[in-house]
Amino acid sequence: MKQYKKNLTSGRIGKQLINLTWPMMFGMLGMVIFNLADTYFIGKLGVQQLAAISFSFPVIMLINSLSHGIGIGTASLISRNIVSSDHNIVRQMSSRAIFLGIIIVAIFITIGLLTIKPLFTLLGADAELIIYIKQYMDIWYYGVAFVIIPMIGNNIIRATGDTFWPGMLMVLSAIVNIILDPLLIFGYGPFPEMGIKGAALATVIARSTSLIFILVLLIHRNHLITLKIGKIKEIFSTWKKVLYIAFPLTLSMLITPISIGFITKIISTFGNNAVAAFGVASRIEMFALMMIPPLGSVLIIFIGQNFSKHKFSRIFTSLKYAGMFSLTWGFIIFLLTMFFAKDVASIFSNNTEVTDIAARYLVIVGMSYGFQGLVMLSTAAFNGINKPMNSAFFSILRMLGLYVPLAWIGSKIFFLDGIFFAAFIANIITGILAYVFLFKNIKKLKIETTPKTKVINL
Repeated sequence: MKQYKKNLTSGRIGKQLINLTWPMMFGMLGMVIFNLADTYFIGKLGVQQLAAISFSFPVIMLINSLSHGIGIGTASLISRNIVSSDHNIVRQMSSRAIFLGIIIVAIFITIGLLTIKPLFTLLGADAELIIYIKQYMDIWYYGVAFVIIPMIGNNIIRATGDTFWPGMLMVLSAIVNIILDPLLIFGYGPFPEMGIKGAALATVIARSTSLIFILVLLIHRNHLITLKIGKIKEIFSTWKKVLYIAFPLTLSMLITPISIGFITKIISTFGNNAVAAFGVASRIEMFALMMIPPLGSVLIIFIGQNFSKHKFSRIFTSLKYAGMFSLTWGFIIFLLTMFFAKDVASIFSNNTEVTDIAARYLVIVGMSYGFQGLVMLSTAAFNGINKPMNSAFFSILRMLGLYVPLAWIGSKIFFLDGIFFAAFIANIITGILAYVFLFKNIKKLKIETTPKTKVINL
């Protein structure tokens, strides 16, 4: 099996960060395009359908967060064993992780299909919207396997050092979705007109293409899948290691969809147009910030290697580069939203009220995108220095500690704008605190590792 190894403890830091980040951009771009395409075509059906998928957004994020957490946990385990351990052991570990994903898929499909009406009623959807939500989620839940399994598979491949193909496969999935969305939603040519059901089916089919290619790479190129996964005790041992790593990350990621669920509930009191606008703005926001998560993922790898070698000067330099990039990128996005927010929002809906509300969100929250990027980079860096609970803490602080309560208070005083300014305040406060605390943690770690050298010099 071909091994991919990159030594990041020497060389030009800026160049290394760029070279590692750009392949991962494809995966992020694919996911963003995927969501934007769904929003665009469903928006053509009407506000009700657009509001319906906006209600589904927290649930989708929940499942994505869980699958991502398990994927990162698997990648961490595989990357620490792929060179030092026997290939057979690594193959079994990969297969056990996939098996864990299959079990989670079965649980989510069962629970999801049985709780559609009570769950979305709890989130604030009215009886009319529940009809559209059920049409969409009845199909989407059956595609959960095509979300979770490829996520785990992607991370296994990344653990070998290959960041190119996982990104390419996400782009392929997005392209298939873009092609199928209009055909199945509006019924062009021989395809039936399925409405919002067509959007869900297009998603399931597009995700399945990614699964097929991931399995081909894992089975035929990397030889990392086997049906002989070992004894039950060995299977549980691998699962324990994966979940031990995945739990703090998953917890921090789950905070976002849970909080978005609360925010959606608050926004729903202002009507379906407001919910639809929030869904549009959230997807545009994903596109606006899509440069940050790949850089965060790279920081985990970069900081982890340099931390193991006690090369703290390289860690500080990488964080300064990343922080400057986040603030600069955030400022550029803010300038663009000042002039083009309404035009961009109008791409996804021709309802004036929806585009006005979405544009207000993007302008107000857009002022803090640079600081939101600092939060994302900090939480990634904490994982790199083996401080996952710090990562979870700042995610909880931003969303549940600040955003949700401030949004509730703001909605009572300043209505929708109060909710948007709550996000603005939460991003700035948490971004500054997280980055300052991160630097203090790394300085403390540096001090803890240097006394022995000083004693020798004496």
